[in-house]
Amino acid sequence: MDVLIVDGYNVINAWPELAKIKDISLDHARDRLVQWMASFAGFAGIEIITVFDAHMVKGGQGHCTKMSGIQVIFSKDGETADSVIEKMVYDLARDGGKCVFVATADRAEQTAILGSGAYRMSVRELRKAIKDAAHQLVDKHGAVSPQRRTLESQLQSDVKQRLEEIRRRQSSYSPEKRQLD
Repeated sequence: MDVLIVDGYNVINAWPELAKIKDISLDHARDRLVQWMASFAGFAGIEIITVFDAHMVKGGQGHCTKMSGIQVIFSKDGETADSVIEKMVYDLARDGGKCVFVATADRAEQTAILGSGAYRMSVRELRKAIKDAAHQLVDKHGAVSPQRRTLESQLQSDVKQRLEEIRRRQSSYSPEKRQLD
């Protein structure tokens, strides 16, 4: 299986929709990127590893976890995402059998990974690949409703009405008088 390594913060800063989210909440921007990468991994049938810098976090031990089916790595204190990516590329390329791509806008990083036997993918190319995949899914399966599928949205109106009556009746009792029907 091919492997795509994504320079997380590099992508977040380069994609307008994620940069906007980052300005409000960096955690949310990271989560959104991970969600998009997980969807793309499933569509493309590739392994995706997303690497985030944590080298500015004093005493950070770094960690690796699975989120939404993809591997997410935070570098440790004093270690950059670039150095983590370069080591991973070297190890994966040395093993052979896997085609390794790295998505980054960092020119120096692109040169380093090319020298280690991986292929570079610009963040613009990655964004286009994800958009193309989304369009293909819509063409194949139809548009997905943006509405959340909640339990309430799946209940029949008479059941919703009865539950609302029970809720109102329960909330109108004082805690001392509350009894089950």
